[in-house]
Amino acid sequence: MTAKKKGHGTHKSKYGRGAQKTIKKEMHDFKHGKAKSGTGGKKVTSRKQAVAIGIAKARKKGQKTPAKKTAGK
Repeated sequence: MTAKKKGHGTHKSKYGRGAQKTIKKEMHDFKHGKAKSGTGGKKVTSRKQAVAIGIAKARKKGQKTPAKKTAGK
């Protein structure tokens, strides 16, 4: 009989399919210079900013995303 390895197998993804799609769309817009930020509609200049906007949009839609980090006391 072979020994069963621990820790290998399926894992839960941090982001749901819908959230991944939303973030992917935001990155596409960023790469084509069409990503806008906030109500003022300023152009997004950094990749990290584009990802953050994508995650925020996914959260607003109620898609599966990790909880926002909060400051610990």
